[in-house]
This record gives sequence, C-alpha cells and structure tokens, in this order.
Amino acid sequence: MAIAVSGQWTRLRTLGCGASGAVVSLAEEGASGELFAVKSAAAADAALLSREHGIMTGLCSPDVLRCIGGGHHDGSYHLFLEFAPGGSLADEVARNGGCLEERSIGAYTADVLRGLAYIHGQSLVHGDIKSRNIVIGADGRAKIADFGCARTAGSDRPIGGTPAFMAPEVARGEDQGPEADVWALGCTVIEMATGRAPWSNLDNVLAAVHRIGYTDAVPEVPAWLSPEAKDFLAACFARNPRDRRTAAELLEHPFLAFQAGEAKARRWVSPKSTLDAAFWESESDAE
Repeated sequence: MAIAVSGQWTRLRTLGCGASGAVVSLAEEGASGELFAVKSAAAADAALLSREHGIMTGLCSPDVLRCIGGGHHDGSYHLFLEFAPGGSLADEVARNGGCLEERSIGAYTADVLRGLAYIHGQSLVHGDIKSRNIVIGADGRAKIADFGCARTAGSDRPIGGTPAFMAPEVARGEDQGPEADVWALGCTVIEMATGRAPWSNLDNVLAAVHRIGYTDAVPEVPAWLSPEAKDFLAACFARNPRDRRTAAELLEHPFLAFQAGEAKARRWVSPKSTLDAAFWESESDAE
C-alpha cells in the first residue's frame, strides 16, 4: 500500500499529538477504503516531519512501523504511516490493568530488540524508545515508531528524548549512541512491568536527570520478575555504555529464549471499516 500526498484520502479523527506540533490522525484511502495513520504538521513545523519522513523511507523491517508516503500538500506536511490497530504498547499495558505478565513482556521486548538491531545496523539511533513510541501491529508484534529524535550514530545532532528514559551519558550531554537505546529499552521493560516510567518517585525532571547522570543509581527493578529478567535488565542498565550489551547480543539472552511463541499466540483483527476502527484507536495524551 502506498499513498500519494495529493491523492484521494480522508482524515477521519485525531489519534494523538506530540510536542513538535504534529497531529496524528486516522485516515482512509479513497479508492480502497484502507485505513492508515497520517502525521501532519503546519508549514512552519514541517522541517522535523520531513526529516522523519526521510529517515523512515529508508527503513524496511517487520519490527519498524512502515512509512507509506508523505510530502507537502495544502499548506501542511503529511507523513503517511501503517495503521497499528493495537495502539501503543502503553495502551496495551493500560488495557491489562497497569502491568503485563512476564511472558508478554519478554515477547514484546524481543520484537523491539529485533527492531533496534536492524536500526543500529543501519547506523541509526532511535533516541526516544519508550512504550508510547512502540505500537502493536495486526500480527500482534510490537513495532518501533516515531523517529522524530532519530540520529545517525556518531553525529553531532543535539541530544533528544524523554528524560526518564535517558541513559547516564545522555543525561550528562556526552553522547547518544546505540547503547542509549538499549538503556531506554530496559526502562521500557520497567514500564511494562509497573505501568510507570522509571524515577517516577522523584519530584521533578531535574532531580531525575541529576540522579541518572551523576550518581550510581539505576532504575528500580520489580521484585516479582524472574532471575532471568533481572539479569537482562542488569545488562541494559550497565552505567558505562561500553559495558552495555548490544541489541543483537541481548537477543540471545536466556530471558528471551522461551518467549518466541508468545507473540504468535496473539493476533489483532484489523478493522474492516471506519466504524470498527474506533475500537482500536490509541487515546494517547499530548506529550
């Protein structure tokens, strides 16, 4: 499926919005009636969205949300994306009462690790891994989305991301390499297990950034997780980035060894019409 920016398509309703000013909507292609997501920004804010389009166009992996078109039209910039009927991983956690079972955590973690291994192999850093930026496709697998903070590994692009998910070296403003995505994945595992971001017990962002960057602290790991899960998180939370394992190496971790069949047991049924689609929409708050 490919969408032409000047083609016949209809915006149906808003799904969410982000700090960059972009609005994400559910849309319908005129000829086929297929549903997709469109991320739109006014001309004044188009540069960031155009950059994200350029990055996503070069990616092709079942573990990364697919870009299906984009460009300038009617005074705005539109980025067309595969519609993920399962919503975000944060939505999935909320649907399950605020935490996921360990087998589900492992299955989604394996999906994200495959996506990260692919992205890092393309010499890219995602820069903002968290449950809100991971979506669930019709096949039940997690897919990495939102490349607004993505950067070429080793570039001098300003550091970005969400403070609670920042690695120590990022909090200090030193570097944001592939290792930082691995730390953020560990934080996302905590989020799946608790329904909260790490450091949520601290009063403000500055306190969290100081603790992450300038102490020996690591995110608190839930006591109920298995020894394998705790060992996996210890590998993600090595404070020295040189001691952190790569995404490809973590795919071989025992924590993920018995998770392979979990995602296959879960399938999302894609909506057949715009009426059905309302059931699947994410209710993400503006970030």
